[in-house]
Amino acid sequence: MSKPLLIDPYRVLGRGYADVRRPDRTIGRQVHAALGTATSVLNVGAGTGSYEPTDRQVLAVEPSVTMLGQRGPGSAPVVRATAEALPCRDDQFDVALALLTVHHWADPVAGLAELRRVARRQVVLTWDVEVMARYWLVADYLPEIAVRERRLATVDTVLAAFGAAEVQVVEVQVVEVPWDCTDGFLAAYWRRPEAYLDEGVRAGMSGVASLPETVVRPAMARLAADLRSGAWHRRHDDLLTRETLDVGYRLVIAS
Repeated sequence: MSKPLLIDPYRVLGRGYADVRRPDRTIGRQVHAALGTATSVLNVGAGTGSYEPTDRQVLAVEPSVTMLGQRGPGSAPVVRATAEALPCRDDQFDVALALLTVHHWADPVAGLAELRRVARRQVVLTWDVEVMARYWLVADYLPEIAVRERRLATVDTVLAAFGAAEVQVVEVQVVEVPWDCTDGFLAAYWRRPEAYLDEGVRAGMSGVASLPETVVRPAMARLAADLRSGAWHRRHDDLLTRETLDVGYRLVIAS
């Protein structure tokens, strides 16, 4: 069998990723709780190493040279490989972890099958596209994100793949995003709209960074105008006193 092509979707998108995608403590606690009593973890699509536990044996898998170069000192050992062809034995790990990565895989169904092959349990962080489509950034300014993401592998793909393989889905957890979330993914700034005007912040969000500037620039101009006029605050004043928000992120735990 030929060696899989190592495609690097983050060759451009991932520059400066470690600066804006710092692990959030609240989300980290939920992810680590989902690992249960596992002593060995395979982190697939590991990126810069966010949320990798430090109290268990961890091996990271990541295809992107850009991301590998941003892994900090003391990070878990890492191999450059794809989710679709994991260089691991059957049942080698207690848990296979995949955090906000399945939508980047060339063949998500094959990658999810590999998670099942190499680990007895799977923990996958993804999102519900229809919930995300109602998020104000998407609904009011960048509906193109929802159009694009309906073509990607998200929670429905994960559940369908596990269901087709007769894998028991133990739980699907809502991952509420804290208002001061330090992990700058797409909906991290739901109560801090000014952050989206920062090009460096947007660069850490593949959902935005993948869109053409001819779409993003006028959308951000409208957001800036709404912030200056107070229109955004009038429309979303109910968010300003909330501590957390469900914007669609889902943690799928399966065995």
